[in-house]
Amino acid sequence: METDKLIQRLADGSEPVRPLPRPWLRMATWLALAVAYIALVVYVVSPRDDLLAKLRDLRFCIEEIAALATGIAAAVAAFASTIPGSNRRLLLLPVLPLMVWLGSLGQGCIEAWIRLGPDGLSLQPDWYCVPAIVLVGAVPAIAMAVMLRRGAPLTPHKTVALGGLAAAGFGNFGLRLFHDQDASIMVLVWQVGTVLVLTALAAWTGPRILNWQAVLAGARGDVR
Repeated sequence: METDKLIQRLADGSEPVRPLPRPWLRMATWLALAVAYIALVVYVVSPRDDLLAKLRDLRFCIEEIAALATGIAAAVAAFASTIPGSNRRLLLLPVLPLMVWLGSLGQGCIEAWIRLGPDGLSLQPDWYCVPAIVLVGAVPAIAMAVMLRRGAPLTPHKTVALGGLAAAGFGNFGLRLFHDQDASIMVLVWQVGTVLVLTALAAWTGPRILNWQAVLAGARGDVR
């Protein structure tokens, strides 16, 4: 077959493909869904009794804002990682808010140790955190997986890890609106620990969630 005819046949059989929206726009769509779901869960479970007082607590607000910012930054990074040619430095977006989040909790641990001694760093089982974060982050995680499958699985481990961090970060953000555990060491170990474990599990399942077959199937649907 002549080259010109081959090119013509390929052109005739090709289907138009719309480019994905910018990562910031996709994140905004995902964020709207995630916030609406978290608000519903908090409403159904019922907000913590001291929520209004906690919203006047500077450390609580910093920790919540940092968790929220980590989730948003991770979502942007995850969406950017599925677009060929995007700036790879965007993958580092969650680092700063994550460090602020961990730093605020670490400072709380130090202050508790200074004030209460070894008792300030005592740990108690808090298994409620694990299913609660999974519950609050479930719909954001599913939405994230569906939206990521619309892009190219260039780095599936990293992409799904970032998506998992986004969903789990939002899960922890929502959890603290109805769960009254505020001891920094408990939050650091049980809540942030759960977030990091879920992120690691997401990274491990990356190639199973994102693959080129998913891209071909997603290309036939509406771009989100």
